Amino acid sequence: MTHPITGISSMATRQVLADLAAAYEQRSGRVVAIESVGGVDAAKRVQAGEAFDVVVLAADAIDKLVAAGRVLVGSKVDLVHSGVAVAVRAGAPRPDIGSEEALQRAVLAARSIGYSTGPSGVQLMKLFERWGIADEIARRTVQAPPGVPVGTLVARGEVELGFQQLSELLHLDGIDLVGALPPAVQIVTTFSAGVCSTSVQPEAARALLSFMSSPETAEAKRRQGMEPAGATR
Repeated sequence: MTHPITGISSMATRQVLADLAAAYEQRSGRVVAIESVGGVDAAKRVQAGEAFDVVVLAADAIDKLVAAGRVLVGSKVDLVHSGVAVAVRAGAPRPDIGSEEALQRAVLAARSIGYSTGPSGVQLMKLFERWGIADEIARRTVQAPPGVPVGTLVARGEVELGFQQLSELLHLDGIDLVGALPPAVQIVTTFSAGVCSTSVQPEAARALLSFMSSPETAEAKRRQGMEPAGATR
């Protein structure tokens, strides 16, 4: 009896990995079980030596796990590029975010702004600092707890304007998508995968990642609001 191929990922890639895992199961007959949690927690668990076959996180987090000996050298593959979008509560007015200037006005006008604990949230805070408005809006910014989608806070009415990976906003009820960040300030995170050093079936893990990074998975990635990592950005 073959063992399931196990993995852990951040929430940003939860849906696309579920789709790719199902496709791989149908293709190979191998069961794939990937747990999605907050990215910080996922990295900590792999760092602590918890046994998984594969891990999917932001590219720099995978690099750190390689350096720490928790991901096998040479096993890292880039899977998707993921951009940030803006959401409001369903039925609420949608602000103009069509340019950098319009987006800045929308942020300044919002009663509250939600952002994530992930890499996109870090970059968003740096953008606000570059604009020189970080101190002005500090009391109005709300960071979603690890593993909790920003869109959930938007749907509850806890934040007026929510920023998160498009992939994490697409399937949430109770929100309206305003759109992607304008190109001049778009925040793109590359999510990568690697084979964990704790894997007892590294070849099976490599075969899964080879499929997940192959051209035939491109449309599944785009359906989830992401671009294949091999695609031109």
